[in-house]
Amino acid sequence: MTLCRGIPGLLALLFPVLLLTGCHSRPRADLIICNGAEPQSLDPAIISGQLEGRLTTALMEGLVRRDARARPVPGCAEKWTISPDGRIYTFTLRPNLRWSNGNPLTAEDYRYSWLRALDPATGSPYSEILYFIAGAEDYHSGKVPASSVGIQVINDRTLRVTLLNPTPFFPALTSFTTYLPVHRQTVEKYGDRWTRPENWVGNGPYRLLDWKINDRVSLEKNPLYHTPDRVALNRIDALAVNRASTAFNLYSGGQADVLLDKGLIPSLILPELRGRADFHPGPLLATYFYRFQVTRPPFNDARIRRAFAIALDKEAITDKITRGNEPVATALCPRGMADYQPPEGLSSDPDTARGLLAQAGFPNGKDFPRVSLLYNKSELNEQLAIEIQAQWKRELGVTVELRNQEWATYLRSLDELDFDIARSSWVGDYDDPNTFLDCFVTGRGNNRTGWSDPTYDSLLASALAEPNPARRLQLMQQAETILVTQAFPIIPIYHFIGCLMFDPTKWAGLYPNLLDDHPFSEIKRSLDPKSIEFKNNR
Repeated sequence: MTLCRGIPGLLALLFPVLLLTGCHSRPRADLIICNGAEPQSLDPAIISGQLEGRLTTALMEGLVRRDARARPVPGCAEKWTISPDGRIYTFTLRPNLRWSNGNPLTAEDYRYSWLRALDPATGSPYSEILYFIAGAEDYHSGKVPASSVGIQVINDRTLRVTLLNPTPFFPALTSFTTYLPVHRQTVEKYGDRWTRPENWVGNGPYRLLDWKINDRVSLEKNPLYHTPDRVALNRIDALAVNRASTAFNLYSGGQADVLLDKGLIPSLILPELRGRADFHPGPLLATYFYRFQVTRPPFNDARIRRAFAIALDKEAITDKITRGNEPVATALCPRGMADYQPPEGLSSDPDTARGLLAQAGFPNGKDFPRVSLLYNKSELNEQLAIEIQAQWKRELGVTVELRNQEWATYLRSLDELDFDIARSSWVGDYDDPNTFLDCFVTGRGNNRTGWSDPTYDSLLASALAEPNPARRLQLMQQAETILVTQAFPIIPIYHFIGCLMFDPTKWAGLYPNLLDDHPFSEIKRSLDPKSIEFKNNR
């Protein structure tokens, strides 16, 4: 049965597009994935986006890796031990590990790479994910030398890591992009050019074959990976596609095999896809939200931020635009994390919103300054922005201009606080509220609002040091209450529902999971050719 019957014709009428150039000028890869926008970088120390993370975790491997269901399993470390107080982890690397150029990979490579990510000169936007390590934050802020950081090389195969506090999920953290190793000689020789295919050296299941800007990143199987037999596909192409209609046309026409997220599926046709064998929805630990730039007028006034937040009808947004049965968000943290109850945020209240705006000096939006809403280019982001723009105009009398940018430029604008309001989303990096709440601690690279609150910072710091699990979660809830009911540096809008599209009769190793993590090395064909050959020869 043809899984996409009827849809391609509908899309051809609704979304006429030109397919990617060059699709027929090269041999077809074993697997073609629509990965989203053009990657910002492939340097694991300076990325924070999900689409780049998918690529870098295929090209490099941490001490721990994720399996097809996003569970942490041994990666380059074959085992680890934990001290009785839960603060010291000793990782033992597999024997005879190699970089893709044949150089030995040792524990020192991990120490160098983690310290590089912590070095302010590197400019890592997510260096704080290493702050669980003793001395890491102080080193990043210039208070102590690198030798004070709790990363100790015992020998070539042994790395000892001392943490500030017991952190049960720390081994899983070492699978995250910022913890991935880089080849020191290559980085120091080529500088920013080390991620070019001709210079690339990695240690992951794949190596970088080609990178054509605004077209695709091509990966090929790394023969020097420690367990090459586990990697089923010889070549994977990750297409740079940020328009959902283009991505779905490529998929429907057989020029792409997998769509990895809902943003690459036109929301208009979502109702028709439900129930299809190649449509795979699932819960996701992720939130779509808007940020305010709070360091300048008008959004340095919390009354105005609150007015903009409670003027929104979020149910209308999900009903009309996203159409995926997404839960409306009043808090940043999604529900579903073990034993954590997010606070009840504020519901829609346009009357109060208008009153707050009047108190701030702008009755019915009169004389409100010119502001804009920034979003990265995608059809869904644009549709949401248009709807929200209309709601603010209707309820507050405020005109908000729309401003869109390509992915890399958009990320730079966020880093530089060059916006008034900006579209954002966050996918949890581990199954704990801290993965969301830590983003808004003062000075964090992912804060990107300019907001700072000493009480919020103190509550999260106390939570990390709190040995009692229930009390720890209570402190986090208090911090999140400040974030979403008092300060409003963000507007949570909805929690994601994950969506994968692939033909299960052709592909295996893809599963919806809370972290939306789908390692390329876990993907394989549904039918193993070796098994078929064996059966035919019996």
